[in-house]
Amino acid sequence: MLAKQLSIFLENKSGRLTEVTEVLGKAGVNLTAMSIADNSDFGILRCIVSDPEKAYKELKGAHFTVRLTDVIGFTCPNTPGSLSLVLKYLSDAGVFIEYMYSFSNGDVAHVVIRPSNLEVCEQILESKKVDLLAASDLYRL
Repeated sequence: MLAKQLSIFLENKSGRLTEVTEVLGKAGVNLTAMSIADNSDFGILRCIVSDPEKAYKELKGAHFTVRLTDVIGFTCPNTPGSLSLVLKYLSDAGVFIEYMYSFSNGDVAHVVIRPSNLEVCEQILESKKVDLLAASDLYRL
């Protein structure tokens, strides 16, 4: 249940995030989740959108440095310890999480992860009956 995530490299200057959201908005692409990591020179905007291929094309056309990356989305109860349990399944199997971001909506938490081994991660989560999100579901949250 792999999904495509956009990784957009942005200079750390005022207005760059606005430009990304304008390009996506004009293209009719909706942002469903995002995270920004930065250092002193640039930031990486990682986001899930309603149409990753279209967003990629539009952002490239607007001269952004962007790439598509495979990630895994899942849900877990929005209760203390639920995420820890899922992450323990992965760490016990030696799967390293390169990065993750999440958001909750009522009783459910939605989590996006980039594991070191996508195939093994997906197999473990399926075997443990973790509620994996289909890409189409993640794109329209």
